[in-house]
Amino acid sequence: MLKAMQRAIFFLFVLICFFITSAQAERIKDIASVEGVRGNALIGYGLVVGLNGTGDTSNSSPFTINSIASMLESFGVNVRADITKMKPKNIAAVMVTAELSPFARPGQQIDVTVSSMGDSSSLRGGTLLITPLLGGDKQVYSVAQGAISVGGFSLGGKAATVTKGHPTVGKVPNGGRIERAAPRGMNSTQNKVILTLNRADFTTVRRMQEAINKKFRQPVARAVDAATVEVMNFENNAIMLMADLEQIELTTDHRAIVVVDERTGTIVMGKEVTIDMVAVAHGSIQVSVGENPQVSQPNAFAKGDTTTVDSTTVDVTEEKAKLVVLPKTATLSSLVEALNAVGATPSDMIAVLQAIKAAGALHADLKVI
Repeated sequence: MLKAMQRAIFFLFVLICFFITSAQAERIKDIASVEGVRGNALIGYGLVVGLNGTGDTSNSSPFTINSIASMLESFGVNVRADITKMKPKNIAAVMVTAELSPFARPGQQIDVTVSSMGDSSSLRGGTLLITPLLGGDKQVYSVAQGAISVGGFSLGGKAATVTKGHPTVGKVPNGGRIERAAPRGMNSTQNKVILTLNRADFTTVRRMQEAINKKFRQPVARAVDAATVEVMNFENNAIMLMADLEQIELTTDHRAIVVVDERTGTIVMGKEVTIDMVAVAHGSIQVSVGENPQVSQPNAFAKGDTTTVDSTTVDVTEEKAKLVVLPKTATLSSLVEALNAVGATPSDMIAVLQAIKAAGALHADLKVI
């Protein structure tokens, strides 16, 4: 009962926070991106050495053995004859990933993520050997190397093991050095700048167009669709134009939506949610079934056998349902008050909202996660 009350209080707190929050202006920098300006994913295959017996095993990760042999051969060491005897308990094969920023240039450093590929139990204390990182075009854009920082650990013996976090994934801060410049997606002489909303909306894209034209006092912006606005490079410098565009503020709009998480009993809805006139009744039936087997034993001189007799008790309790009528165009506050009036718990509220939506009275998208 206490847990249900705590969840209900948390639910009300979330709703109140949404209700009292008024619409605020947001910068274009926070709600839109520039076409052509994006990061690029990098990936590479490498080896981590220096592990304290937590590396790959030869039986489960044969590719680690082959990688070690190829690496040693590149240094003039031939181990092919004894490759079956190798036991790389201090070495692990890993995948190395990183994000190449849009305007990265040679010489800059980036963080890289190292993830175990084989059955290594931990990368803690290991060192990543030099690893080329490739882009989608199979070109080398960065080279990674360095000591790995792991947030978790895995310790134990033959009978028990204790693991905290993810010891098979780590980072090498500033471990990747840029060798090739990122592809240019924007230059100062281009004819126009194309802005793309992170979430498409006709009202928001119209407000963006109007805010930009008002800022520059001329019709330089044109909405192309629900997510795209083209801005002419009237200053002949797209970089300076973009710097000005980023700081323009406008009020965004979005569809009314109710988000429901049935696993945790969490319900979140915006202040745009409205409902038509609807009656809500809440009640529940509790059924309790008990089994009490009883022993039946004959008298001392009577003929018969001792046996058990089943005895079942069934109790049915039905709560008195409460009926609440919500007026037409009810707002978030009236919906909350109504659900509280019928004594609904978060789980019950989810059922009520789904029923109101099925009845066509809830004017919002109901999203269950």
